[in-house]
Amino acid sequence: MIRLASLPNPRMGQAFIDYMESRGINIKMMPEGRDQFTLWLVDPQHQIETESELQRFLKSPNDSRYQAASWDMAESRTNQFHYSSPSMMSMLKAKAGPVTLSLMVLCTLVFFLQQFGTGKAVFSALHFPAFAGQEWQLWRWISHALLHFSIVHIAFNLLWWWQLGGDIEQKLGAKKLIQLFFVSSALSGAGQYWVEGANFGGLSGVVYALVGYLWMLGYKAPHLGLSIPRPIIGFMLVWLVLGFVQPFMAIANTAHLVGLLCGVIIGLLDAGRMRQS
Repeated sequence: MIRLASLPNPRMGQAFIDYMESRGINIKMMPEGRDQFTLWLVDPQHQIETESELQRFLKSPNDSRYQAASWDMAESRTNQFHYSSPSMMSMLKAKAGPVTLSLMVLCTLVFFLQQFGTGKAVFSALHFPAFAGQEWQLWRWISHALLHFSIVHIAFNLLWWWQLGGDIEQKLGAKKLIQLFFVSSALSGAGQYWVEGANFGGLSGVVYALVGYLWMLGYKAPHLGLSIPRPIIGFMLVWLVLGFVQPFMAIANTAHLVGLLCGVIIGLLDAGRMRQS
């Protein structure tokens, strides 16, 4: 299928679906998150015709021909989009690409292994290099990001990874998201190890890198259509500061800070390069 556009109103999208169905062209609609609904073209051979008609529709969605098509199709069709809560799986797939989803599955698998009597063995195999010779076990520089120690811990990290990483993968591709993951997990892990040792784990250093990256792209290269709302930036920065000052929870604060700085630097470099190109 070919992605056509995102719309904020599913009823508006249904009007276009009905009109195109009256012309023998099948369009699907799926929820995308953030109250957006995506139109997908089923048969690629109709792409040029559909995209041309979509431009006309977006300029005048209340045109009588679209409303007439909805009335004409109402009795003959079964509704292709139900205005009910979408399934969790459809939401996950609509928002994220294969890299985003694969890492979520991998983190979940590692977490389940940790819960069934193998926690020490899993941690021993994946923690950041701490002993002589382990620095050459290259997987350890990133595998510590797969470790999580509570339901809240993994749920918080995977939610933000799905939300932010999914945006990056869909707009800039899998290679960019992989680069951000590798660089930020290695450097945030190194920073945390230097301050407190290897007794840590989690995806939060990478999550903060995604926050910093989207922050800079939204500020320096808004034409890319990638940004992060200011309230979320504020929340993540406040949480970062609280992590340093609160005495109750063990939080990998240095990993968060280094991850954020990694994302900011990569974001500034990419924004400058994209402006020049």
